[in-house]
Amino acid sequence: MIELEDVPELIDPVMICAFEGWNDAGDAASAAVGHLDETWGGKVFAALDAEDYYDFQVNRPTIWLDGGVRRITWPTTRLSVVRVNEPKTRDLVLVRGIEPSMRWRSYCNELLGFAHELGVELVVILGALLGDTPHSRPVPVSGVTSDAALARTLDLEESKYEGPTGIVGVLQEACAHAGVPAVTLWAAVPHYVAQPPNPKATLALINKLEDLLDLRIPPGELGEDSRAWQLGVDQLAAEDSEVAEYVQQLEEAQDTAELPEASGDAIAREFERYLRRRENLGPTGEKPVSGHATESKPDKDEDDGDDKPDDDKPDET
Repeated sequence: MIELEDVPELIDPVMICAFEGWNDAGDAASAAVGHLDETWGGKVFAALDAEDYYDFQVNRPTIWLDGGVRRITWPTTRLSVVRVNEPKTRDLVLVRGIEPSMRWRSYCNELLGFAHELGVELVVILGALLGDTPHSRPVPVSGVTSDAALARTLDLEESKYEGPTGIVGVLQEACAHAGVPAVTLWAAVPHYVAQPPNPKATLALINKLEDLLDLRIPPGELGEDSRAWQLGVDQLAAEDSEVAEYVQQLEEAQDTAELPEASGDAIAREFERYLRRRENLGPTGEKPVSGHATESKPDKDEDDGDDKPDDDKPDET
C-alpha cells in the first residue's frame, strides 16, 4: 500500500468509481473510468490488499513476462488521481476495480476512509445494466441518489429500488450512512448485445458525467468507436428478421415513451449541453486535453489488473 501522505493537497476533489462485474454490463462503466484515467494520465497512488477481498479461484491472477522476468498481476482495486483545468481546476480521484468476492462492508469502509483523508466532496459511482433499450437510439442514463436533498439540488431521482444489489448499491448506501454525498449514474445496455465493449454506453456515461460535474472531457476515439459499434449491430440485426422486428418494436416503444419530453424546455436543455461540449473544440473537432495527473510518489511496482468476472444482469440501486 502506498501511503496517502505522498498525495498532494487536492482541489475540490470528486471520487469517481466503477467496478467490473455484475454492475458493469458491456464493460461500459469501467471503460468510462479507464477513459478518464487514460485521457489525463492518472497515476496509481493506492491499491487495496487483494487477499482481503478477492477469491482467487473466482478472479484468478495472471502471469506475464516483464523483460524475461515472470510477474503476477493480482485482481484488486486501485486509486489514481488526475487534475482537470477546464472549465475550472479540480481533482478527480479515480477508483477502478473488480467487484469484491467478500467483506463488502470493510471494502466500502476502506474506500470511504480514502475519501475522508483526501477531502472528497462528492462520490460518483458509474454502473451499467442490461435493459430493453434499442441500440439505435441514444443510450438512456439515469442519475439516482439516496439523499433527498441532493436529488433536488442536482435534479436526480431518489432511489426507490428494492431487490438484489451489487457493490454499486452497497457503496451508495455506505456513503449515505457516512454522510458523504453520493450519486450513481446508470447506463442502459441493450440486452441482446450485452457482450463488451459498448463504446456507445461508455460515451453516454462520459457525457452525463460532464453535465453532472460541469467538466470538459475529451471524447478521444469514443465517438468514432460508437458509430462503428452501432453500424456493426445494425448489420447483424439486418441479417436476422426476428431480431430486426424486435429492435423495431423497442424503437417504437422508446419513441412513444419519450414523446412528452420533446418540449421546448427539454430541447433547450439539450441544445445548451451541445453548446457546452463544443465550447473548446479545436480545428479538427477534438476537445483539447485540459488536465494532467496530479503528481504523487511513483508507483511501487503496481500492475494493472485485467481479470474480469463473468457479467450477469446487474441491478439498479
